Amino acid sequence: MNIAIIGCGDVGRCYAAALSQAGHQITGVCDSNPGRGLEAYANEIGALLHSSSGPWLAQVDLVISAVFGGVALDVARQSLPDMRKGAIYADFTTGNPGDLRASGELAAAAGVKYADVAITGAIGLGGARTPLLCAGDAADELIEIMRAVGAPSRKVGAAAGDAVALKLLRSVFTKGLEALAVECLMAAEQRGLRQELYEVLSDIDQSPIRSFMETVVTTHVRHAGRRLKEVQEARAQLRQDGIQPLALDGVMALFERTSGSIAADPLLEEPTIQNSLDWLFEQQKNNS
Repeated sequence: MNIAIIGCGDVGRCYAAALSQAGHQITGVCDSNPGRGLEAYANEIGALLHSSSGPWLAQVDLVISAVFGGVALDVARQSLPDMRKGAIYADFTTGNPGDLRASGELAAAAGVKYADVAITGAIGLGGARTPLLCAGDAADELIEIMRAVGAPSRKVGAAAGDAVALKLLRSVFTKGLEALAVECLMAAEQRGLRQELYEVLSDIDQSPIRSFMETVVTTHVRHAGRRLKEVQEARAQLRQDGIQPLALDGVMALFERTSGSIAADPLLEEPTIQNSLDWLFEQQKNNS
């Protein structure tokens, strides 16, 4: 398969190397600001170096876009008209889901198959074996290609943009935990209780993540008021320990909002994950 890589940072180079080793031909690499280092790299892998999209893309079977997310749609708009019908455009950027959905629509209009690909780990650690989420009409074909180079890949969602949307939702959870872990472990270290904290938190390991998330949401809509007091006490302890509670301030604001909503318009039914989320959406609308 003839492949072009647009965007030659860590991601682009990682997959160029892996696909080349798997027997594919990297016929062209493209970067808006090519330097001598990139020129040497292109020569090393036997690829032509380009500074922009153009007619040369008509010769490739697969284009991998690994540019910054903010320019993903512009790059797709520039590249798709020059691609042959039936070729695959795979967007590996962490762009706006709406932009990737729009790119998928442009691809369909051009007769090009499109895959939205979300990298769900650190390329610097996992390399080409970092797990991938794929969406779009070319998802199945791309999964086959990427699995052959060792990348655990699976299809998600129903349309282009769904893969990156799921990656960003995952980030809401993981980066939120990261921020809270920073504050929590700093405070535990300050008090000489870090090892004991790990033991106190060990019960959380016993629940599957889905069960844990749904349990905290369905009980949040009933008990946020009582739990708010505990959040406030925890915040006071962080401040007492000299830790600025930036993440916990956000947690407290959410609990305050839910607590006020419970007082004004409580959920009267027995909470389920569906009616809890519906109630939270309604309260957010009322508070906006």
